[in-house]
Amino acid sequence: MFTQESFSFLSQLASNNEREWFKSHQARYEDEVRTPALKFIEAMQPHILSLSPRLTAVPKKVGGSLMRPQRDARFSKDKTPYKTNVGIQFRHFQGKDVHAPGLYLHVANEGCFLGAGIWHPDSKTLSQIRTCLDENPNAYKKALAQLRAAGFEMEGGSLMRPPRGYDKAHPMIEELKRKDFIAVKNIDARQVYDKNFVSWCANEFKQTQKLMGYLCFALDLDY
Repeated sequence: MFTQESFSFLSQLASNNEREWFKSHQARYEDEVRTPALKFIEAMQPHILSLSPRLTAVPKKVGGSLMRPQRDARFSKDKTPYKTNVGIQFRHFQGKDVHAPGLYLHVANEGCFLGAGIWHPDSKTLSQIRTCLDENPNAYKKALAQLRAAGFEMEGGSLMRPPRGYDKAHPMIEELKRKDFIAVKNIDARQVYDKNFVSWCANEFKQTQKLMGYLCFALDLDY
């Protein structure tokens, strides 16, 4: 699993974010970052499937739950080639990319966190979630209560004004203005390399089940 060496490698990568350096330290990346991440995914697999058989936990180097280390810098001023974090997503099997509903682990020297929900959904998906919020607010409120009791907070972007078709006096207006429906819980780096991290993560993700179920209901996805 993850160790202090995982964080040390990411720190050194941040100071040497170049293809030549990464290639010359590829073996360290494999030993200290990618292999621990794949072992974590493998260990989480039964826990994830027990939460929902529609979620995926795939311990593959490419195309699985581990997000690739290369950055997509096409539209960014920052042209550094590599991410200085580890991203792991256990997403819904019917989702084609990172924007699908799912559970997430972020490991970085700048901060580690767990996430659950949907990040940067497209306009059609947002519209479906907002319609569900308007028509079924109580189940969403119960999801929020469960999250807050477990130390999660809803994060992400929001509109400045009410979305089209919704009055500013709507009782759920602040939730309707959201552009992301993602719950986040910050965690200490020391927890990440604790021997009980897998079971701890599994228990934390249980506290996000109402939100995950609600979002999938809104999007007509089985959960």
